Amino acid sequence: MNNALYNQIRIFQAIAQEGGITAASRKLEITPPSVSKALKLLEQQVGLPLFLRSTRRVELTDAGRALLERTTDAVQSLQWAVESVRSSNMAPAGLVRVTMSRFAYQLIFRPLMAEFCRQHPQVQLELSIYDGTIHILDEGFDLGIRFGNTLEDGVVARRLLAPFREGLYVSQAYVDRHGVPQRPRDLHRHVLIGYRFITANRVLPLILQEDGQDLTVEMPFQLMSNDIEVMADGIRDGLGIGRIFEPIRALQPDRDSFLPVLERWWKTYPGVYLYHLQHAQKQRRVQALIDFLVARLTV
Repeated sequence: MNNALYNQIRIFQAIAQEGGITAASRKLEITPPSVSKALKLLEQQVGLPLFLRSTRRVELTDAGRALLERTTDAVQSLQWAVESVRSSNMAPAGLVRVTMSRFAYQLIFRPLMAEFCRQHPQVQLELSIYDGTIHILDEGFDLGIRFGNTLEDGVVARRLLAPFREGLYVSQAYVDRHGVPQRPRDLHRHVLIGYRFITANRVLPLILQEDGQDLTVEMPFQLMSNDIEVMADGIRDGLGIGRIFEPIRALQPDRDSFLPVLERWWKTYPGVYLYHLQHAQKQRRVQALIDFLVARLTV
């Protein structure tokens, strides 16, 4: 492959990933006319249009999708090979993009972030806090942290935290007004602090476990949020029964005021995993963060 064709394919991939010529030019730090020219030359070599163009964005044609699928791994492998040789005797440096949920940030990344940055001053971290499902390859992330070990193609998972329970907690003020539920069937007389998945626009039902089976409980609520800290504040203020993962409750400075209820029926969630692309460890900046997290958290 000659240099011109390689560059044209890289530019083509950037257009596909960024959704347009202008966005690709910003990412590659070259002018939009240069991006357009490279695309035109590549389409001439292929003999087929690679994008359907509109006034707002471009969309891949069937030929474009096929070319993207068949070249992405090859170009990435070349980039990793060059980088691994170039940086073999250098300190880790460059940008590492990480996606994680609010929970993962609070429990895993927040306590360790400053230490990592001090150890690796030339590594730049870009953190995306997002509770929805992310395909790290499609979205251009180097690492992801989330529950479970369900893998997409080309991705490796490393467990950071063992499974743990989602606890139900109340304040003493709530107990004084409403009492303590003794069994799940008592919950219809109580108030839940609700949780909404903003990305899916749906309310997360209260799920307990009884004899190894999930038990879904419907409850009224007065307060609903998608944020862990709001949930904790609602518990403190006696606004309802709140769901907090046990490790998150342990981080609260006033954790002793979070009174557990119905502990026998708490649901256990799968472990938390670190996800990365199969060859990501060839990039020293990515490997530095993987090694750091695994050394401190792997169970």
